[in-house]
Amino acid sequence: MTPRSRLITLDLQGVALPFLPGQAVILGEHGHPDRRPYSIASSPERTAETGQLELLIGLDAAGAAGPHLTLRESGAAIDVEGPIGTFTFPPTLTHRRLLFVAGGTGIAPLRAMLDHALRAHPTERVSLLYSARRADEFAFADEFRSYEQLGRIEFHPTVTREDDAWAGGRGRIGRSHFEAVLHDRADTLCFICGPGPLVSEAVATLSELGVPRAAIRTEEWAAPR
Repeated sequence: MTPRSRLITLDLQGVALPFLPGQAVILGEHGHPDRRPYSIASSPERTAETGQLELLIGLDAAGAAGPHLTLRESGAAIDVEGPIGTFTFPPTLTHRRLLFVAGGTGIAPLRAMLDHALRAHPTERVSLLYSARRADEFAFADEFRSYEQLGRIEFHPTVTREDDAWAGGRGRIGRSHFEAVLHDRADTLCFICGPGPLVSEAVATLSELGVPRAAIRTEEWAAPR
């Protein structure tokens, strides 16, 4: 997907795996003792249609996922446990607007939620703020741009490091970014996933701007070293 991530598609081979948008699974190579949790990047609807589970796997500086997952050839057996996690899309909505805020591979559960929301709640207004280090590190960017072109979402990507090839937003997600997409602060449900500093700063800023704390849902996701 990007220089620092891979998209793994798991063939469920007809086995049902019920889960909620935003949940994760624990996985590792078959028979290997090490396991790690990964958010599911596909919505329940997409997984039901394709029979496949999609996972966005962050890579370390050496381009490896870790000893639990060597990312070998297609057809390798993977052990999966779960689903797990409480960072999920609600079964019913009481807000007219949705805001998703992602940093790095934190986009994975938000992609699942966003796809679910567009299918189940097509009349709600959806905004996506997505922060990455450089322009080539936005996973699923073409997909989000296609949604934007269809008028289904507002997509606001921003890079945090110097990138001469980038003509879009710059800087860490902050107050000005939120002010651009918070069209109704009292009626927006927010989902934030990414590195700890991004999550804590986003919560503080949204609260300062008048979004009720109960309408801000978060998940911190550590990047591989």
